[in-house]
Amino acid sequence: MKNLVFVLLFAVMSGFAQQKYLTKAGTLSFEASVPSFEEVAAKNEAVTAILNTENGEFAALALVKGFRFKNALMEEHFNENYAESDDFPKATFRGKINGFSANNLNTAATMDGSLTFHGVTHEFKDIAVNISEKGGNIMLSGSFMTKASDYKIKIPKVVRNKVTDEVDVNFEFELKKQ
Repeated sequence: MKNLVFVLLFAVMSGFAQQKYLTKAGTLSFEASVPSFEEVAAKNEAVTAILNTENGEFAALALVKGFRFKNALMEEHFNENYAESDDFPKATFRGKINGFSANNLNTAATMDGSLTFHGVTHEFKDIAVNISEKGGNIMLSGSFMTKASDYKIKIPKVVRNKVTDEVDVNFEFELKKQ
């Protein structure tokens, strides 16, 4: 019986040792515009993200249909023809902030990880991230470039001069202690 109590106490204490910060209202946006043509950009303001402050592990999940465009027709084409969001409803990122320290939150850092979109996973190294503290919350933001073709997304010839293969991705999270 003593051993069972000790095991349960250890399990509870281990759970408290890991500090998790979470949001369900993170922002993820992307742009694949070509100059002189209509803006090809979207934003999702309902991205879930979690950060483990013990080891710097980070994960984010975005529902693909949550991306909003200025033009409803563009949004429809994105979901049906490019992202195929009925078949691939989620985009996920899993990574680790290099050298993360909960004691040094007002800093620039880098993050390595993998982004899964359209059923394809692509690895990233040294994504620049800004980390800061605001009212007890952890602010995490940054950006990186990727290519639609890396995720087996084909841009039809008819619009190839209006949409670039290069996609600028930006993220912003205000993570609250759990």
